[in-house]
Amino acid sequence: MPAPDVAALLAQLERSEPDIAEHARVAVEWLAGGEALETISQFDVCEFLWYTLPIKVPGDRATIARALGELLRLAGMERYAALCDSSATTRILLTYATEGEEAGAAAYHRELEATGVVPPDIAELSWSSIMGPEELGAHVACAAALELAIVAGEPVDREELTRRWLTTPRTELGGDCWLHRVHGERLNRWVLGRGTARRELAQPFEVRLHAPITAPDEPHLEPLRWLLDLARTGVRLTQRLNVGRAVAVEAADRFGWAERTVRGESDVPPLAELRQIAVHDLGALRRSGRRLVLTTTGRNLLDDRAALWEAAAPTLLVPAPGEHDFEISIRESALMILVDADVVRDGDLRARVAEVVNGEGWRATDGGRVSGADLTGPLTRLRHRLGALGLEAASGEPETASRESESATLQFAGPEFAGPGFEAAGRGPRRRAPGGGPWRLTTTGRRAALAALRAQALRPRQYAGLG
Repeated sequence: MPAPDVAALLAQLERSEPDIAEHARVAVEWLAGGEALETISQFDVCEFLWYTLPIKVPGDRATIARALGELLRLAGMERYAALCDSSATTRILLTYATEGEEAGAAAYHRELEATGVVPPDIAELSWSSIMGPEELGAHVACAAALELAIVAGEPVDREELTRRWLTTPRTELGGDCWLHRVHGERLNRWVLGRGTARRELAQPFEVRLHAPITAPDEPHLEPLRWLLDLARTGVRLTQRLNVGRAVAVEAADRFGWAERTVRGESDVPPLAELRQIAVHDLGALRRSGRRLVLTTTGRNLLDDRAALWEAAAPTLLVPAPGEHDFEISIRESALMILVDADVVRDGDLRARVAEVVNGEGWRATDGGRVSGADLTGPLTRLRHRLGALGLEAASGEPETASRESESATLQFAGPEFAGPGFEAAGRGPRRRAPGGGPWRLTTTGRRAALAALRAQALRPRQYAGLG
């Protein structure tokens, strides 16, 4: 039996309850957008009642909610009508009215999550708060599948159902699956980027990054594996909570990190970076008193080479505290340049990266173009990360600049970069480029760079402040 026509339902409501018919028309236009009522889902109704209505729709919100409920009852959609009259809707609308938009939105998210119809993040995909058409289609389809399973009274493993729904080839997608569609959409948006130089640099990677970059067969990430293994029995720390001298000397000798006499961790920048990766980025180590000890996550990573690769390679582009799009763009551009090169002079790398970030619209603190010297902080951090993970081959003069002495001179200008003309807020005067040695990735380093770029391209898009 076909669903009742919206116009007919509104006419019926006009006859029975003329005082709310106009409210119902406003509500259904927002909710269904001219589509048939059978196309809406529980997720759609909740989103309208608990977010769209209190934020975007003018008028008496409680009356509009009640009018929509009456219209849905006339359509035989009793379960959705009950949401319009529910205590949850009353409570959320009141929260918006008395405590403001932020508190109301928080109440909306809590109540929506409690319904069970929100597709959860899974290992293969974290949902964006800013969705493109393909991701929105996938999210709506998954929400509808979860709703059907709940209504059917089936035991519902939300993560497993979402994973199956996203990864199953579908006839309506020409044999493709939703996960591939979302990944393709994100890759395409990442490649388009901002500015001609950035697009030309990224274009060849759209196809290369479509499939996961698997771990190499040969030994890899040996410094990280060494540190995690050492932590099985605990790594002793000094009174200042630095790694002890004996471990610092061993690291410097074992991995060729000795640039000077080693008195402690501060004399071995790659070791300090390795510790940062293991503790803060991977959660593989934690401090217990004056020891670094292996966490359950660390133990699992140490015992699973593929999992360690998947977790560690993307840390090449993980933002440090206080970093924003400017610094990430620098390191991202550098990796795209290095991944297919043999040896790149430091000055040449800086010049090419500066061309890309200038094309994106970044400006120096004085309003002028970004120079190679302005890239020191982010590039130094990248070099330390490459060294810490054993991904850069020795090729000439060693890099000696420390993160503390060569901090970035530019910073992100605001919550959302919108194009040329935006300036980065200065942290101090420009510095001279330190004249580092040539750059050269190992074979494994090239694979890790691709894996990091892929993770960066496929990351969820979020509003400023949401991660």
